[in-house]
Amino acid sequence: MNCQRPSRSTPRKDAPGGGDKRRRNPGRGRGRGKFVTRQVEEDVKPEQNGEGTTPKGICQTMCPAVELQKRETQNRLHRFEMLAGTEKDRRPRVDPLRAVKEYTRPAAGKDATNTADLRPPAVLLKTVCYLIDEVAADPHLCPWTEVYSFVFDRLRSIKQDMIIQRVHGPECAAILERTVRFLIYASYRLCGEPLRLYDPRINDTHLQEILSWLLDCYAQGRAHHANQEEFHALSLLYNLGSFQAAQHIMKLPTQLRRSPAVALALSINRAFLERNPVRLLRLASKLAFLQGCALHRHLTASRKDLLLIYSHGYNSRNCRFPLDILSKLLFLDNSLATVLCQTYGVEVNQENQVAFSKAAFSEPEQEKLSCPLFHNVLEKKLKDLTIGNIVHGCTRLK
Repeated sequence: MNCQRPSRSTPRKDAPGGGDKRRRNPGRGRGRGKFVTRQVEEDVKPEQNGEGTTPKGICQTMCPAVELQKRETQNRLHRFEMLAGTEKDRRPRVDPLRAVKEYTRPAAGKDATNTADLRPPAVLLKTVCYLIDEVAADPHLCPWTEVYSFVFDRLRSIKQDMIIQRVHGPECAAILERTVRFLIYASYRLCGEPLRLYDPRINDTHLQEILSWLLDCYAQGRAHHANQEEFHALSLLYNLGSFQAAQHIMKLPTQLRRSPAVALALSINRAFLERNPVRLLRLASKLAFLQGCALHRHLTASRKDLLLIYSHGYNSRNCRFPLDILSKLLFLDNSLATVLCQTYGVEVNQENQVAFSKAAFSEPEQEKLSCPLFHNVLEKKLKDLTIGNIVHGCTRLK
């Protein structure tokens, strides 16, 4: 059975700021909420080529020749696509080996089904690998916000070609898996960047859509996909506390549901629902790096809950709590645990003792709570991993 793009094109309802929020606030449906739906609906028009058949791409390069010439003439090349040595010319030349088809919105009168402009699945997968290995993983290309912006746009064009051709099968899953890993990694690496450089909501919208597509691909296919366990776990960790995400996991076959990664994700989700931050953070320490990236956006709330609970439970003038023990509970080192405590109004004395007080506990302003400051513990899990290792899923190192 094929894995073509399902008709449901909206992001998963369990997405933070996604479906549930739009349902509570119908007014958002006129803005960002409906954008993804309209975009996908406009993209999926493969049968309007007059033949009633799904078009099959014949372009064997990462960027069609017509677009190459057009963008070079109009001076619309990205600096990552310019021929070496011509970057400072008045009209830089294109490097055919580095240029990648850019995303363009569907326009009235434009034939999006021209087979000469569509890349077949094998070429699309090759293009994804190029974007990861030669662009995202290149340490000489910086800043990484620009790298992300370039790769993100080219991945959208790949998705567009896939939808028009109704791509399915193993190559479809391989492309979607790499896209999900890249977007999850980007959500972690670019956390805290200025909104003009990185918009987490846009990243989340596309991540939720691609993840939903991938899980539907797994569900529709009869063949076993080797990475199902990984992505079912990533879905639950990213959408922690979501009823829909948990329900999806519970409908999986018993063998898959009891696999180590999924079982651990279920335990973390249960701790989150029970508001047990101590258990959640303890289990989080067992996650692999990419799993930690998926979970990291929930860690700030869990640490705040822990400090709030302890501020009530150990509320006493004469009670002192060892900072070393609290640091381990928070999944942080002593210096960062001290910073976090002070951010929430919890006193830490010179003897490295914590004085909890429910009266002193306070919610900090959002700009004073810097999430990237607390990334160092997760960074230790990187070890010798490269971006290529992470996105291609070449390792399971912790």
